[in-house]
Amino acid sequence: MASHHDEIEENLEDEHFITEDDVLAEVPDDGDHPMDEDDEDEAGDTLGDLSSAGASGSGDDNSVQAFLTHKASVFAVAGHPTEPLAASGGEDDLGYIWDITDGEVIVKLTGHTDSVTSVAWSADGEMIATGGMDGKIRIWRRVGKENYRTWEFLTQLEGPDEVMFLRWHPKGSVLLAGSNDSTLWLWQLPSGSTMQVFAGHTGAVQCGEFTPDGKRIVTACADGILIFWDPRSPSPLFKLTPSDARFELDGITSLGVNPSSTLAVVGGAAGGVRVVSLSKGEVVNTLGGHTEGESIEAIQFVDLAGTNVGAGVAVTGATDGKACIWDLSTMRLRSTLEHGDAVTTLLAHPAPKGYLLISASADKTLRTWDARTGALLRKHTGHQGAVLGATLGLEGSVVISAGDDGACLVFTTEATDE
Repeated sequence: MASHHDEIEENLEDEHFITEDDVLAEVPDDGDHPMDEDDEDEAGDTLGDLSSAGASGSGDDNSVQAFLTHKASVFAVAGHPTEPLAASGGEDDLGYIWDITDGEVIVKLTGHTDSVTSVAWSADGEMIATGGMDGKIRIWRRVGKENYRTWEFLTQLEGPDEVMFLRWHPKGSVLLAGSNDSTLWLWQLPSGSTMQVFAGHTGAVQCGEFTPDGKRIVTACADGILIFWDPRSPSPLFKLTPSDARFELDGITSLGVNPSSTLAVVGGAAGGVRVVSLSKGEVVNTLGGHTEGESIEAIQFVDLAGTNVGAGVAVTGATDGKACIWDLSTMRLRSTLEHGDAVTTLLAHPAPKGYLLISASADKTLRTWDARTGALLRKHTGHQGAVLGATLGLEGSVVISAGDDGACLVFTTEATDE
């Protein structure tokens, strides 16, 4: 019988963790009963079908579509990689896949017994994962090849105490989850087999990322520990802890990895930001642009040069209402963007407009900025409560928000002449 290590080796190609050959070209229709048998016309993939402004019905509202089906706060939203679809999850213990052009429910994602706090599409858009405070991770997959209107429940993954985050591998059908009980879990899909359980953190594993090259994993916990992993091994490649005075962050709340997979930027609960070299395993700089005692809630890299090489340009957003843009090649602050309340999410527009940055805030707005100059291009309004999450859709032409008011709104990201 093959050992656990052999199984991992079979799933992970030596040099690149996951290669294109490991990705299933298609999921065969094995006769399972689909969740939703309606075979409706596929939604158009342009904004031409979106409704007129003021979609949520509130006064000061420039959204182009609203999704108002959730009965409580919406904690998470994710745009499909290629189709005009979004998935959202909320305090009502439910997730939905819905059409961003008309707000129609495509599938109701059921089975959770507590708030759905994470939703994530696989890289190819063929699967969706929901994670909740109940510790369950539920996977759904597309049925057939005709369109993206019919989905079926695939499997439920167990292990975490409470799901803190979900991340799919950037190239393959591998899913990473962080747990409130200090563990990390790695699964192979669609089989649902556990590939690895990582132990080494002591607090809730609040954030984690695959490196963009897919070869490594970076995770951080509420106790202020950062760990760099090889997915094939349960032993850390390196670990940074608060016992190193340069790495005392009063708990880590956010992290990001640059596009060239060489640096991690780590944000703390007390407003500290550290730059870590992933090759050296050490802190290489401290970034000090945020108010002391204000938590760093979001970190995002933007591609100002259009090349995505080198150290990169990072943006940090915090509860002080600021988003700071940093040039990591010089470690200098380029500009500071202002919101009226905590910054909750940062999004970078894909190439060729990688300089466009979208921020979401507890001040009930989202904003599109030119990260090269720090200029505000557009203010997105319509929410009646804090914006808790946001995602891009249709190759960045729209931003889809998740609100504490129970609404998901769709906005166009481009500046307009209005």
